[in-house]
Amino acid sequence: MTYRDAGVDIDAGNAVVERIKPLVKRSFRPEVMGGLGGFGALFDLSGKYREPVLVSGTDGVGTKLKLAQELGRHDTIGIDLVGMCVNDVLVQGAEPLFFLDYFATGKLDVDTTVAVVGGIAKGCELSGCALIGGETAEMPDMYAPGEYDLAGFTVGAVEKAEMLDGSAVGEGDVLIGLASSGAHSNGYSLIRRIYDRAGRPAELDIGGVPLIDALMAPTTLYVKPVLALLRSHGAGAGKPIHAMAHITGGGLTENIIRVVPDGLGLDIDASAWPLPPLFQWLQQAGAVADAEMWRTFNCGIGFVLIADPASAAALETSLDQAGIGHWRIGQVVAAGAGERVRIG
Repeated sequence: MTYRDAGVDIDAGNAVVERIKPLVKRSFRPEVMGGLGGFGALFDLSGKYREPVLVSGTDGVGTKLKLAQELGRHDTIGIDLVGMCVNDVLVQGAEPLFFLDYFATGKLDVDTTVAVVGGIAKGCELSGCALIGGETAEMPDMYAPGEYDLAGFTVGAVEKAEMLDGSAVGEGDVLIGLASSGAHSNGYSLIRRIYDRAGRPAELDIGGVPLIDALMAPTTLYVKPVLALLRSHGAGAGKPIHAMAHITGGGLTENIIRVVPDGLGLDIDASAWPLPPLFQWLQQAGAVADAEMWRTFNCGIGFVLIADPASAAALETSLDQAGIGHWRIGQVVAAGAGERVRIG
């Protein structure tokens, strides 16, 4: 017997590597040493930082992956994977340096795999993050036909003196919410249930785009515009940006408060920004209560800056110039031992 008889096609794996090489190479940075194919990926950090703190993150894309497989939308799910990881390390002021992916399937389909990894490479390129390695695993009997699993890992770096840890946040700070492109990669177990309950409407238009396109819109990559804000305005005690938050699982209710010190809370004004059409449809079609919407979805706000109120206007001007949708969505307030987040 051969390995191929057992369900593993080494030649298909080699074909994938050859086809993704030019896609991956476009994401490389000058610090990348060597190319694809080594046992370990190399990245030269020397000379770039005085006191570097490495910030790492790993994530997947939840059950949005299942929807992508059912709809045959394989080309952007990799962008979601990158976004979930790099937006997380960005919260502490870190620049994502490099990324590694894990792709596993029962039987390797070269075109599907190349589409997925191509999306990962594109997400890395758009984030200035090098895709320097990964794993493509063909594992017969582990996955149903057409299914695959996906995970990612990134490492970023920030100067120790410039790291954001939330300690600079104070009462009266304002919350500036940055627009999301949709549901990003969170809440899809509920989204798929609502989609099924609604009969999977293929022709339904949501805010000028087909529902399927709205559901599969890739995660917004905030790295480059937010790093530009940090460079031009500064962050930490005595500087405009005091903390940041990535709005993922847990929604607006549970994510922003993670970077706010004890004794402080959040007063969020739900009328400060328009609820995007996708979330309006999800709430109506699924009969979802407001509180459940806030703790499940980003509801149109994918990333939040907590800022000095005296500097908020300058930050907003820079966001306008960068073409980033944004709103002042609330403020930091004193809070007791009870509920620390109020949305109304």
